[in-house]
Amino acid sequence: MEEKFELMTTEMKQHLCNVILPFWLRRRDDVNGGFNGYMNYELQDDPKAVKGGILNSRILWLFSSVIRAMNEGQINDSDLQGYTGEDIRKAADHAYEFLRDVIYDREKGGLYWSVTYAGRPYDTTKHTYNQGFGIYGLSAYYEITGNQEALDLANDLFDIIESHCCDAGGYGEAYKRDFSPASNEKLSENGVMAQRTMNTLLHVYEGYAKLLEALKENDADPALIKKVSERMIFQLNIFNEKIYNPEKHRQEVFFDKEYNSLIDLHSYGHDIETAWLIRWGIEVLKTQPAVKDHDQLLADIQDMAVDLTDKILDDCFDGHSLPAEKEGNEVHDHRVWWVQAETVNGFLYEYISSGNEKYLDAALSEWEYIKEKSIDHRKGSEWFWELYADGSPVPDRPIVEEWKCPYHNGRMVLLTLKLFERGYQNDTKDYQAAS
Repeated sequence: MEEKFELMTTEMKQHLCNVILPFWLRRRDDVNGGFNGYMNYELQDDPKAVKGGILNSRILWLFSSVIRAMNEGQINDSDLQGYTGEDIRKAADHAYEFLRDVIYDREKGGLYWSVTYAGRPYDTTKHTYNQGFGIYGLSAYYEITGNQEALDLANDLFDIIESHCCDAGGYGEAYKRDFSPASNEKLSENGVMAQRTMNTLLHVYEGYAKLLEALKENDADPALIKKVSERMIFQLNIFNEKIYNPEKHRQEVFFDKEYNSLIDLHSYGHDIETAWLIRWGIEVLKTQPAVKDHDQLLADIQDMAVDLTDKILDDCFDGHSLPAEKEGNEVHDHRVWWVQAETVNGFLYEYISSGNEKYLDAALSEWEYIKEKSIDHRKGSEWFWELYADGSPVPDRPIVEEWKCPYHNGRMVLLTLKLFERGYQNDTKDYQAAS
């Protein structure tokens, strides 16, 4: 079994270095800044497509995280083909400068949802979700550069979320440019209009965890570390008390302001993503004074994560791949790229946590499916956006757009490299979470 895990890790690293990284390095726009925002199913670029804030933040995170993996020895210069670590570092600088100079609203604060190809404001919505990913990317960039300006900008976005996008009950969703309320079309689906979502909460938590990690590693102001830690505890309580449905062994997804669930929806991909991501955040958080007297909360979250993972494995995973979601009694059986990547992450994380090889078996099977079906083997491409249940690609789904980016599949590889490295160095019941 260890040999299969090692082989998967080797294959993933080759895929990252030979396919994912070169593909996204080629997206760089040296004329207008940032990265080209759209490639259609036929692999045709639209050089005048809008450039999304989420896309750019996630690209910033990827290139920064790859440099970190190189610094830690998980990826070597010899693994790269036709480009260098310096190329990746320059791409991270390029993404950072575009976020700082173009996507960030210097007048009103916060990140625009999108800008034109030439860098002018396009959709000036200030979405909480988007601000969270800005923090995520900026914190990863700060980790590899020590750039105080990047950290200051991440802290600024943290303050914006807490002052403009949060109330006593939790986090709001969409706001106009001046942070007056707006309707939440961007993160509402399935015929509902949500005032709060599980998805936004999860990724604000993720951004805060990455910020906390960066602050801790650089011996930052203890008062700031305390503030970020306390807000993460606040978020964990919401997951435990409002989002998680223990009777249905799942999270609820869309809510009104009082956390009444708006739809009978089981989002398989979000549950398996939450199962590992929320525990990674706890590992970053657990040494902080803010967690004192919260042992029961952390234990409850651990139990929740295991429950979510087991529900996906036992009732939703078909042995090879994971459908998108279930609404009422109807399973939406298309296979979406990010759901497959997060399935590997969730099962591997639980394997490292428990030592139970059934989770490793599931991750290995999912990787075989990804290799055969999800990866687009056409020259010059990356992953398909979506597949039918039979594994054939859904036509007309783009290869690149505001949401289709290298965050989930790139993170799958980097997390697997980290988990493999640590899985055989630590007792599996007292592991160190991957970062």
